Amino acid sequence: MKDGSERTCIVTRNSGPPDQLIRFVVGPDGQIVPDLKRTLPGRGCWVSARHDCVARAAKKNAFARALKSEVSVRPDLAQLVDGLFARAALGVLGLARKAGAVVSGASKVEAAVKSGKALAVIHAADAADDGVRKLAQVRRRAGLSNPPEVPAYKLFLQAELGLALGGTNVIHAAVLAGDPGKAAVKRMVALDRYRGGPPDDRTTVAAVAAEDTE
Repeated sequence: MKDGSERTCIVTRNSGPPDQLIRFVVGPDGQIVPDLKRTLPGRGCWVSARHDCVARAAKKNAFARALKSEVSVRPDLAQLVDGLFARAALGVLGLARKAGAVVSGASKVEAAVKSGKALAVIHAADAADDGVRKLAQVRRRAGLSNPPEVPAYKLFLQAELGLALGGTNVIHAAVLAGDPGKAAVKRMVALDRYRGGPPDDRTTVAAVAAEDTE
């Protein structure tokens, strides 16, 4: 179900759509629990979906003030949420790969970018600079004739990508057009936003990913 109403961050006091904030609720033991799917029962509060905002909320006792009750907050809450976002993104990437919406290997990624089929490029965080640079040149050239330029992300280690995509040495991959690819891109956008990635890339990918929701 779509919810177009805005929510207000308890840290910044800025308002925005639910997809740009994280809902938190109080668990049975009194501990603050992230509710990324927005399905847990009970009264909740909202924090901008960024690592720094969640860290500030945990440090500044913002949850207790917002909920007007004594709560327990993990000191590593911001990192916990990062892990939840990352696992969700890797899980959907794995499903997209099974649906044929992800290709891996530099040559296949290059072909996907040149053909206009790539929604986004993924580099392993520990990828060599020369491979990233070569594909960046391909993305720039393709963007001249078929704007906007395909964005690239370095969100996961090579081992993490290998587990998600069923390969042993996954260094470069491309997410392809289609519903499974769009779902994977949305998860990457959320993780990138949380980690404070470039706003321009997020806007570009979010626009492509949102086409099927308009």
